[in-house]
This record gives sequence, structure tokens and C-alpha cells, in this order.
Amino acid sequence: MSKTLQAIRGMNDILPEQTPVWRYLENTFAQLLDGYGYKEIRLPILEFTELFARGIGEGTDVVDKEMYTFLDRNEESLTLRPEGTAGCVRAVLEHGLTGGGQVQKLWYAGPMFRYEKPQKGRYRQFHQIGVEVFNQPGPDIDAELIVLTWRLWKKLGLADSVTLQLNSLGSSEARATYRDALVAYLRERFDQLDEDSQRRLTTNPLRILDSKNAQTQSLLADAPTLHDYLDEESRAHFEGLKARLDAVGIRYEINQKLVRGLDYYGRTVFEWVTDKLGAQGTVCAGGRYDGLVSQFGGKPTPGVGFAMGVERLVLLLETLELVPAELNSPAHAYLCAFGEPAELAALALAERLRDALPGLRLLVNAGGGSFKSQFKKADKSGASYALILGDDELANRVVGCKPLRTDGEQQNIAWNALAEHLAACMQA
Repeated sequence: MSKTLQAIRGMNDILPEQTPVWRYLENTFAQLLDGYGYKEIRLPILEFTELFARGIGEGTDVVDKEMYTFLDRNEESLTLRPEGTAGCVRAVLEHGLTGGGQVQKLWYAGPMFRYEKPQKGRYRQFHQIGVEVFNQPGPDIDAELIVLTWRLWKKLGLADSVTLQLNSLGSSEARATYRDALVAYLRERFDQLDEDSQRRLTTNPLRILDSKNAQTQSLLADAPTLHDYLDEESRAHFEGLKARLDAVGIRYEINQKLVRGLDYYGRTVFEWVTDKLGAQGTVCAGGRYDGLVSQFGGKPTPGVGFAMGVERLVLLLETLELVPAELNSPAHAYLCAFGEPAELAALALAERLRDALPGLRLLVNAGGGSFKSQFKKADKSGASYALILGDDELANRVVGCKPLRTDGEQQNIAWNALAEHLAACMQA
């Protein structure tokens, strides 16, 4: 007996009843970014593995444990993208988009892939909307990115359900000095660390700061703090960012343990978090990566960006019952036609109605059927009105219009008056 075909674990179908809220979220964000002058870039799903190894960093969980990597027929190592920033940097370098100090404000959307344990809000194929800005070194652009996400939360009704956490990782030199101090502190307490933190101590010790292990967190209470090691330039940058957020009225929390999971970050890092989704609390995260372009062989180029998880935002909207009711609105009308002459006329009539009423949601019966069967389909569709076209209506150039959700009587409407009649029905 053959095995039933099904989707790969952690890679989910997005069914027709689910897609309206996805489109609503994506469209709302695209319109918002248009208003801020950001332009869309579309990136490959597959990249050479080296891109992520160099960009994200050897020793990170993403590179070491989570990437989908394989050899193609040319024996070249390829990887399904686990995040979007590295690919975007590669694209702007490859096409010279940042040459001569050109400012680029870009955004992208699409699936990412990580081999993780699937759970609610965390999947192996997940979707992100990301924003990247190049050749803007100051705290003003960091603030703009945070402000536009804040505006998105307001548009979606989420402003009271998310909290902004901020940190500065400082320069690479300051961070290296702090790393040495942290490692020295933790080595003296190595046996008290959880197993994962013991491993990270030699590969990526800053990630120990956001360990979920309670005993490790208690050890960190007396550990050196990152801001004690910040260089003056990074400190001034961070103060400039906070001043701009204060000017707009955006509340934030300073979280010195916020380090992000990717090696390329420096200076500003931030997360928008919620307590409405259990363990999966981060809905948007990002920061500054001024050294990444040069790390890929380009000239030193300031960079900053963020990514937000579409699945988690959809889940948050659904959990808080903030999905607009009109997203799942049924058809306005269902057009029933009886007999081939009526079917031909119905097809032409439907297209004239769509021309006249761009917002009209009109279903046209397909497959023929008796009056009873077509009327049953019309009712099942959820449409507000059934439009009826048979031999008598055809001869008199009228259409029967029968309310399906109220007790109103059927009316015969002349063809040339039908669009106006339906327009009034749509507004009722």
C-alpha cells in the first residue's frame, strides 16, 4: 500500500481561508514602505553555502545546525536561505547598487528555511518581510526603521500588544574586549553552565546572554555588562537613537542581554516582543551591520535592517481577534444561467458588470444544472444575491435578482440598470 503524500514536517500549506489575512498583512506593509520611500527587491531562495557561512558566521546555531545544505549536480554546495540580509548584501554588491555611496532603502518578502523543531509560531519553512538600508551611518535611519515598524503596529491594532527592546553591541573592538571579560567570568563558573552554554563559550559566547536556562541566567546577574565596554562613538550613536525615539514618543526597554543570533550585528540591535504568544515572543528583530559589506569583499558600507515573521504576526492578529471581518467577505452575487443561450449571455453580462463595478465579487455558475441545484450552489457560496437568467429573462432582457440573506422579494432588473442596482446593494 503506497504511503499517503503529505507536506514535509514543518513546511505548511497556507489554505484559501488563511490567505486573506496574509495578503492583508503583506499589502499593509508594502503600502507603508512605499510611503517611506523603500523599494522592493526580489532575491533567490538558493544561494552558495559560503554566503551564509561568511555572513552569518561559523559557530552560530543557524550555520552549524539549522541550514538546509546540499550538493548540486556540479558538486557545488548550495543552501536554502535561512535569512534575507546576506542575500540582499550579495545582490547590492553584485549589481553595484551601493557604489559611490549610493543610499539604498530596500525591502523583500518570502520564505526562509531552517531545520528547527516545529512548534506553534516556529516552522522549518517560514516567511519573513525584511528591510535593509545601505550607506546611512547615523542613528536617524535606525530610528526611522523602528518608527515605521511602530506605525505598522498602529495600523494593525497591535501597538498595545508589543514592546520594544533596545541594545547597543558597540564596535567590533569593544565587543571583543567585552567578550574576553565575559568568557573569563564564565570560565570560572563553567561547571554551573548548562550544556548548550558550555558549548557556546568557545563558539559564540555572547549568545549565552539570552540563554533560557534559569541557572545560567542567575550566574549572569553578576557578570560584566556590555555597556561598561562601549566605545564613545557607539555610546553617542545609541544616545542619538534614544533621543529620536523619545522625540516621537516610542517607549522602549534597554536589554543589555539582547545580542541577536547572527554574528554580523554591531551597535544598534532591537526586538519587538509580545507576551501574547507564549514562548515565541519576538515578532520583529534587527539591527546594524556596518561591517558586513566589507566582509563580503565590498568597500566599507554602513548597513542596518530588520525582519519580521509573517506567521507570528498572523498568529498574533488571530489570537487578539484583530483580523478585519471584511477579509473573508463572501461574494456579492451568484449568477445562475439555464440553457446554453442564457449561459452565453451570462458570460458576457458578467464581464460588463465587472467592468462597471471593479469592487464586485461575482460568481458565475459553471457546469450547468437544474434550477434547484444552481440555487443550492448560490446559497452555499454565501453570496448575498442570486442573479437568475433563463429563457424568459433572456427574451425580456432582464435578470432576476433574489436576496439570499434577507426575506426580500425577487425583482426583475433590466440589463442596463443591473450595475446601478448591484452598486446600491453593495453599499447597503
